[in-house]
Amino acid sequence: MKIGFIGVGGMAKAIIGGLLNAQTFAPTDILVHSHRQESYGPYAQEHGLVAADSNVAVARDSDLVVLAVTPNVAVKVLQEIAPQLVAGEKTLISIVAGLSLAEMRQVVGTDLPTLRTLPNVNVEVGAGMTAVAANDQLIGDQLAAALRVFNTIGSTTTLAEDQFGVFSALAGSSPAYIDFFIDSLSRAGVKHGLSKEQATQIAAQATLGSAKMVLQSDKVPFALIDQVASPGGSTIAGLLAMEEAGLMTAVVKGIDATIKRDAGGPA
Repeated sequence: MKIGFIGVGGMAKAIIGGLLNAQTFAPTDILVHSHRQESYGPYAQEHGLVAADSNVAVARDSDLVVLAVTPNVAVKVLQEIAPQLVAGEKTLISIVAGLSLAEMRQVVGTDLPTLRTLPNVNVEVGAGMTAVAANDQLIGDQLAAALRVFNTIGSTTTLAEDQFGVFSALAGSSPAYIDFFIDSLSRAGVKHGLSKEQATQIAAQATLGSAKMVLQSDKVPFALIDQVASPGGSTIAGLLAMEEAGLMTAVVKGIDATIKRDAGGPA
């Protein structure tokens, strides 16, 4: 099976990097093309990928066609490759923000098996979170193959399309917020005598482990907090100080602002 990427921006490269690390596809089974040769030629050569000479060639020679262009050119590109998409057993996968399944069907003009996705940047290290929504034509083995792309580089969750905005805030933007939290922890460590490198490693590993605990436990996060915060101890003192400073309110307000801006309003 071959997978082709039309558009080789940051997210496409993150997905490709994750697929290569997971050895899901051989490099020669990954086709790439972008509107600028300097954007994809050296990248393809560096990783042993196939540098296709056009968008049409990617669509023609791939089983899974990943639309990874910017929203302002997505419709034009879809119109260009539409004849190739309807000619055979192909699956269209879109990572274009804001492009709905209905809009893609209208452009392609046929009931093409299609998966709309919204991955986050952590796919590059095999720990991504991707929202997916499939049309009615994407079923069986084709659906399994499309989902396998993202499940091998993280996890997927099926959402209604009108919930993609909330997902974008919780998973798409949150890596920046979590990085900010890790950096805040590490700066606190520096304040108390650790080197920045040591403090960052400690904070990042603690965050990773805590996330795994949440995912693997049948308990809600607050129950896990209670396991660490012993009566009269230092952890509960720190938690109360953080809450007094408004940590939870600040996080919720940050997500509110992200969703509002994503919907086109002022933050």
